[in-house]
Amino acid sequence: MKTLNIFTQEHDTLPEGKADFLLAASVTRTCEIEAITQAGIPGNIPLTPTLDAELLCTQKIFSLPNIAETPSGIPSPCVITRAIHNLNPFSHIEILNLGLDIKPQQTNLKDFAISPSDSIATGANINAKEVFAKGMKYGREYELKGNYLILGESTPAGTTTATASCLALGFTCKNDFSSSFLNAPDSIKSETVRQAIRLTNQNMTNFEKLSIVSDNMLLFCAGFLLEASRRFHVVLAGGTQMAACLLIADTLKEDVLMRLKSDNITLATTAWVMHDKHSDIEHLLSLLSYTPHAIYTEFSFADAEIKVLKKYDEGEAKEGVGAGAALSYASTNKHSNQEVLEAVELLLYMM
Repeated sequence: MKTLNIFTQEHDTLPEGKADFLLAASVTRTCEIEAITQAGIPGNIPLTPTLDAELLCTQKIFSLPNIAETPSGIPSPCVITRAIHNLNPFSHIEILNLGLDIKPQQTNLKDFAISPSDSIATGANINAKEVFAKGMKYGREYELKGNYLILGESTPAGTTTATASCLALGFTCKNDFSSSFLNAPDSIKSETVRQAIRLTNQNMTNFEKLSIVSDNMLLFCAGFLLEASRRFHVVLAGGTQMAACLLIADTLKEDVLMRLKSDNITLATTAWVMHDKHSDIEHLLSLLSYTPHAIYTEFSFADAEIKVLKKYDEGEAKEGVGAGAALSYASTNKHSNQEVLEAVELLLYMM
């Protein structure tokens, strides 16, 4: 298992020491559009972030009988992150409630009085400026327990809202975003994004556009990132959604008259996202006003005894709940591919 720089393909790592892990958990009603995502149990997609939060914090599920998994039975990437926590514990785990249908049980939950956002097809109905400001405020206030912070997300259909957000801000990146599917439902996603963009116009401010086409996770995390990175190193744990978060922060820093401390930020994702032929995270990151520190970790389920895990290597699921950064964390702390694989399978056998 090795970690590489996205741009140079040279060996790279996360900072040394222990990491705090924050999970930004949020629901956008975009996820209820039929067949737009498979990030969860059909009919219960909005519960995915709740189940991820419970599993991450307790290694158990309380709000439903089973963990979030795709229709083909692939378990949530949360199993990777939790298994790595079992191998090398994070210094602190906290769940950020950025608009959940059901609050997760027995978790360290931080509530921000944010409601789930509406479908972007009819307008997300977010107060983007307010959500962004809440993120900034928590970025100023958060007390780091370890050496640095990993910020992951669980937001089904988030690549669709991320696409709309970046297009609305003027970036040329329509085909750059990944999907939980092996073969992304491009026509459904494209039509949803098209409907969202039609609700905006050139006379709107950036915040007004994002209030229509974005989601709470992207806005809050972009604000948090601006402030928190001034005080300590922040690792954005995710793929193209977190690349969108960087682009949003890079754009909105002008609106709030702030500078972005880019040398204190890392994006960490999986090789499944990096090598995804249906998306282009490297191009997305190249749209930033600076060259970011961005890494991915090579990991494989090829030797898994639980056969459904092999579907990750085939291109399904790919990323989520900070799996890419968790793998980088394991790699930086000298854990092998086999150790992580066995930890994931043990976790699944015990559930």
